Amino acid sequence: MDLRIFIEPQQGASYDDQLAVARATEELGFDAFFRSDHYLVMGDGDGLPGPTDAMVTLAGLARDTTSVRLGTLVSSSTFRYPGVLAISAAQIDQMSGGRLELGLGTGWYEAEHQAYGIPFPALGERFERLDEQLQILTGLWGTPVGDTFDFSGDYYTITDSPALPKPAQPGGVPIIIGGGGTKRTPRLAARYAAEFNRVFAPLGEIEQQFERVRQACERIERDPATMVLSCGFVACVGRDDAEVSRRAAAIGREVSELKENGLAGTVGEVAEKLERIAQTGATRVYFQVLDLHDLDHLALIAEYLHN
Repeated sequence: MDLRIFIEPQQGASYDDQLAVARATEELGFDAFFRSDHYLVMGDGDGLPGPTDAMVTLAGLARDTTSVRLGTLVSSSTFRYPGVLAISAAQIDQMSGGRLELGLGTGWYEAEHQAYGIPFPALGERFERLDEQLQILTGLWGTPVGDTFDFSGDYYTITDSPALPKPAQPGGVPIIIGGGGTKRTPRLAARYAAEFNRVFAPLGEIEQQFERVRQACERIERDPATMVLSCGFVACVGRDDAEVSRRAAAIGREVSELKENGLAGTVGEVAEKLERIAQTGATRVYFQVLDLHDLDHLALIAEYLHN
């Protein structure tokens, strides 16, 4: 099972903070380093030093790391025009030597849109815009060099685009789609995604959503085995109960709640939960690390849980 590290820098993290975690992720042999794409702190806290842009951060990490895969989980389709996003993602992929993955969703956090003047249409429109963005991204990356790309939708129109630059990865940057929507989300994933992801949900719900995605693949005659299935949880791992309690206190969470809803407990307890996660069909797990200064936490996970 692939184990990936996932952080929430909008809660308060500089580029250097993120770089330290990304380098530790790489050195410890994890599969990938991912970050959220948000512009406003959630819950308590001041968010200092303030938000960092996901695309800018990943461009920096593309040059400041050498082998670990990089990505967003997930970027809101409301944040960037699809043509601009296609250029940015392709350039970052080139800068990283073909290590970028792009998680893309409808967006949900209305307050951050209000805080930075970003339009936030109704959910139905956001889904329609996301669909058009996915058509454009895959269309631009898939257009042969020397040809042009055109698109006419309800929200976006592209005329005579040279469809450049191209990502380093053949076929384009792998796209990740996730969420709990029972109809539109599985359909979009089946058509456009290399990976389907479900975070912060009970295992029974995750398993049901995976099955919906498999069925959506079958309806368009896509082999469901070509879809990577993944999930993610808050991580709070310790060698003993005292270490688990210390790490839970550092992120302001209760141990009992984390054990129920996250990847929390002693290394033996978490290893057991990973076995149950594998039974859902997931082959990839994102450990959400909330204390970015506790790099020993990553070392512990790598030593005992990363095969």
